[in-house]
Amino acid sequence: MATVSASPPWPNPNPTPGSAASFSSTAPHSDDDSDRQLDSNPSSPATPLPSLLHISFNQDYGCFAVGTDCGFRIFNCDPFSEIFRRDFDRGGGVAVVEMLFRCNILALVGGGPDPQHPPCKVMIWDDHQNRCIGELSFRSDVRSLRLRRDRIIVVLEQKIFVYNFADLKLMHQIETIANPKGLCAVSQGAGSLVLVCPGLQKGQVRVEHYASKRTKFIMAHDSRIACFALTQDAHLLATASFKGTLLRVFNTADGTLLQEVRRGADRAEIYSLAFSSDAQWLAVSSDKGTVHVFGLKINSGSQVKDTSRRTHPEWLAVSSDKGPDATHAALSPSSSLSLLRGVLPKYFSSEWSVAQFRLVEGSQYIVAFGHEKNTVVILGMDGSFYKCQFDPVQGGEMSQLEYHNCLKPPSVL
Repeated sequence: MATVSASPPWPNPNPTPGSAASFSSTAPHSDDDSDRQLDSNPSSPATPLPSLLHISFNQDYGCFAVGTDCGFRIFNCDPFSEIFRRDFDRGGGVAVVEMLFRCNILALVGGGPDPQHPPCKVMIWDDHQNRCIGELSFRSDVRSLRLRRDRIIVVLEQKIFVYNFADLKLMHQIETIANPKGLCAVSQGAGSLVLVCPGLQKGQVRVEHYASKRTKFIMAHDSRIACFALTQDAHLLATASFKGTLLRVFNTADGTLLQEVRRGADRAEIYSLAFSSDAQWLAVSSDKGTVHVFGLKINSGSQVKDTSRRTHPEWLAVSSDKGPDATHAALSPSSSLSLLRGVLPKYFSSEWSVAQFRLVEGSQYIVAFGHEKNTVVILGMDGSFYKCQFDPVQGGEMSQLEYHNCLKPPSVL
């Protein structure tokens, strides 16, 4: 059950797409009694760096948002730059920041040791007014948020609420299996909403097609769902389980399994999945410290490159994160692989990643494809920003184009 409050007039949640004037970087107003006072002066280099609580891309991957233990910040990806920050003078932790493209409206959820708002509330922030203009209250903590131009989706531990953006009217609610990570994906195209969330069974994914009023359940994996992602038009769905070895791509309309690729031989925690805008590539990040890019055969026909179908039977019992070159010396041509081909037929026919980029282990990373061709943007919970490029024909190690730390003050970014 949720309660709603809003301060009139409610702003237009449908700004002109790509409008650079959507953001405000003006100093905060002093007449706001509902929020803690904002610090309009960026922290100096001598100020201790804040702790990062959240990081996420906006809907077109052109910007990203950072939630810290003292506020939130918004960045542009290309070129990399800080657009604005809102630091609160008395703590003010923000555990979830969800952007709406480049609109001045954001959705916030408090968190950390000193939350700015209760973790059970969604605060609608208008950066033009520098204040919260509405809120949604719940009986349990909010795990994640998703925004569309016409909808607000709030994810709790075992429920999902869908609201109309214009008036915050509740449109739909969904029960799910325990979902502590707040897994949810929504379409961002011009058409009607398609929503993906965990089902009520282990390994099950639920797809809601609101235009046709159809619900499709897909048994994607035998173990629990760890991560999933949609293409912008919601035609394709990529999933990963808690085992983290196999990634699967489904048709959301009928649940057909279209392709299966292998991240590695050992278990891994998958942090994020992302399709390229043309659905030719799929990127994945995990706790193994490597970002992989896979070639997809879907709707590509004969144009699929051979590198996207490489199989590496010599990788037996060796993590894919080490790469094939590391295993050649260890495995001789006389190895006993042939004895196991009947035992592990799917392993030997697996499709492996085309390109890889190795990161510092010990931090969580999320990934997306950049707006430049064959580029990948990687964000880390340690504040790191990487922009990399891969060779779609030769594959192999990606080249690093940029590195930044988004936790540093603007003067040293």
